[in-house]
Amino acid sequence: MLKSNFLNEIKSRGFIYQSSEIEDLDDIINKKSITAYIGFDITNDSLHIGSLVQLMLLHWLDHYNHKPIALMGGGTTLVGDPSGKDESRKILKPEDIENNILKIEKTFNKFINLSNHAKIINNYDWLSNINYINFLRDIGSKVTINKMITFESVKNRLDREQPLTFLEFNYMMLQAYDFYHLNKHHDCILQMGGSDQWGNIISGIDLIRRLNNKKAFAITSPLITNNDGSKMGKTADGAIWLDENKFSNFEFYQFWRNIDDSNVPKFLNLFTKLPLEEISKLSKLKGQEINEAKKILAFEVTKMTRGQKQANEAEDISNNIFENNSLDERIKSFSVSSKDISNLSFSLLDAMEKLELVTSRSEVKRLIKSNGIKVNNEVYNKSDFSLSNYTHTKEIKINVGKKKVGLIKIT
Repeated sequence: MLKSNFLNEIKSRGFIYQSSEIEDLDDIINKKSITAYIGFDITNDSLHIGSLVQLMLLHWLDHYNHKPIALMGGGTTLVGDPSGKDESRKILKPEDIENNILKIEKTFNKFINLSNHAKIINNYDWLSNINYINFLRDIGSKVTINKMITFESVKNRLDREQPLTFLEFNYMMLQAYDFYHLNKHHDCILQMGGSDQWGNIISGIDLIRRLNNKKAFAITSPLITNNDGSKMGKTADGAIWLDENKFSNFEFYQFWRNIDDSNVPKFLNLFTKLPLEEISKLSKLKGQEINEAKKILAFEVTKMTRGQKQANEAEDISNNIFENNSLDERIKSFSVSSKDISNLSFSLLDAMEKLELVTSRSEVKRLIKSNGIKVNNEVYNKSDFSLSNYTHTKEIKINVGKKKVGLIKIT
């Protein structure tokens, strides 16, 4: 049993996969507030749900009055992290990265209190000023290639005979240097991250020991995967973005509402602040009753990520459409003339594309064959993709499975 509230909380909820000298860390945390950090690559102007585990870790750290640092990888994003990747990342311009950081900051505001002791720091501030000769002499001499090639992230690329550039190799040294810098200038003693970051974090701990003569610690979390084994964050339909401007509150809510039954207990623990006793009760629900647990999960994650008002709205829309079988003006919609529908210049294929309910026209044909599309609550099975039978109504509601819905307004 761990003594400190923070470690006890995250262990009970399943956040800890690997750790270094956790008993020593527990002793320290139990006596005083510490500073810890997690790094985030800034490859887009929004984080996606693959970052939720790390955001929740920062949240719990803040909740128990420790000092979280969200480290924006403005410098390291210019290089690209090879961890768990099969190929090099696209290299962004500094101005693109800066723009991404400004947009992402509002997401962090939902999880940590930036007006108190939580911080957002950009590693570009120090990495951009590094003298490469000095860096090689002072840092490169402390990191061995022998050790680096034993890390899973590197080993996997080499075993598959996939290119691993010298540029990416430097990423590991830069991440180790980040930990060293934060330890020296912010007294940061703990780095957390996904399990694919273990090797990089351990390199930082070793560098701190060698250069600062201090002890530092590591905690990694299990990687959350989709049912096909791929890293959570993206689906066949695209990324599940945390920014509501890129992915609506309703769609976000629906994603969680329709997860696989087997993931409900794990996701309740990781992505909500519900008491463990309540999660235990919800996790025991089976059959149709588990849908109630999914509704609670969807509401709580949406509330945590988007806010109370947004969660209420998403829940209300969902209830209108799927519980009350009624239309809701707040779902994705557009207008089209009844003339265009009648003369077949606008078909179901056009509607599905316009509403972004599918990624391709061939998918529409496949969905029709499997009875996966409903138009105004009736299974659609026409081979000509016509919507002419619905021109007598003011609105056409299109459902794709249990997850997606869109509205056509007829003018």
